[in-house]
Amino acid sequence: MSGVKRVGILTGGGDCPGLNAVIRAVAKPAMNAGLEVYGIEDGYLGLIEDRIRPLSYSDVSGILTVGGTILGSCNKANPADFSVWEDGKWVKYDVRDKVVENIDRYGLDVIFVIGGDGTMSGAADLIDRGVRMIGVPKTIDNDLCSTEITFGHNTAVTTASDALDKVHTTASSHHRVMIMELMGRYAGWLTLNSGVASGADVILIPEIPFDINAVAEHCITRSTHGKRFTIIAVGEGATQADGQKFIDHIVENSPDPVRLGGVAKYIADKVEEIAGLDTRSMVLGHVQRGGSPTPRDRILASCFGYHAFELCKAGRFNELVVMNRNEISSVPIKSVANKIRTVPLDHPIIQTAKAVGTSFGVFE
Repeated sequence: MSGVKRVGILTGGGDCPGLNAVIRAVAKPAMNAGLEVYGIEDGYLGLIEDRIRPLSYSDVSGILTVGGTILGSCNKANPADFSVWEDGKWVKYDVRDKVVENIDRYGLDVIFVIGGDGTMSGAADLIDRGVRMIGVPKTIDNDLCSTEITFGHNTAVTTASDALDKVHTTASSHHRVMIMELMGRYAGWLTLNSGVASGADVILIPEIPFDINAVAEHCITRSTHGKRFTIIAVGEGATQADGQKFIDHIVENSPDPVRLGGVAKYIADKVEEIAGLDTRSMVLGHVQRGGSPTPRDRILASCFGYHAFELCKAGRFNELVVMNRNEISSVPIKSVANKIRTVPLDHPIIQTAKAVGTSFGVFE
């Protein structure tokens, strides 16, 4: 198997349902092939702080349906730009040499990295130092380049859609405009898919800057034509027509320091001011990351994990497993590093939503 005897597995970035399914689908075939499998705790932080442990067959059994990750994760540990608290401030260091030393100490011939764009960008940095990597695409945001789908997304869409469905009943009962803020960062896949699935009346995504007056007018039109409530699904990265984004706070010691938030409350306040309608806003938050993966995500994560192991068997390192047109293949990890996949403006789901009267917050 291309000289591979011992492999490591890490889960990086934000958690999502399906991580354990991938760990299982990589580890069990590897163990059955006689390889030693090591778990790296808390993503790249485990490589930096030397928290690496052998995994047994029992460790990776019974975890298919379990959410989260048995290895832990971390979205603040970029080996090329690692923050350390010193003398009352954050100081950044390049600790890739230390990471390589730890990998060599444990004799890890290849690292399976399960994560999104940040994790793959970190993998690309380590590939430059001679580390052999195989990537598996994970993110609820579905914003990783070169793949049409990432595992975890379907579960998050299911959770968000269920929440929006429940909001319908209270909005209808009290004749209110209800605004729900969803995750997704700078890509609108999660908001678009859950908004369409739940029949949201207005869908606001980062790719289509919105005009608050257009949003208010749509609410007024519905109100005056017998629809006495409006459901608005808005992505946390939604942008106003003037380019303004909504930033909740800054995390100094993070590779991605900007934390988005506040757009739902802004819309609620402005719609109430402009339209005179009773409004409520809510932030669905981290519940979108939690829970047991849907059957679709369990299957997808398992197939991705097994294909990653097959790449290892074939000696095809430094590649990322992807799915396009329902076929699994792979691309170089470096080709997706430091990029995000956004929703094309001519995407069929957008066209479908417009055809049934959904507003995207612009004057047509």
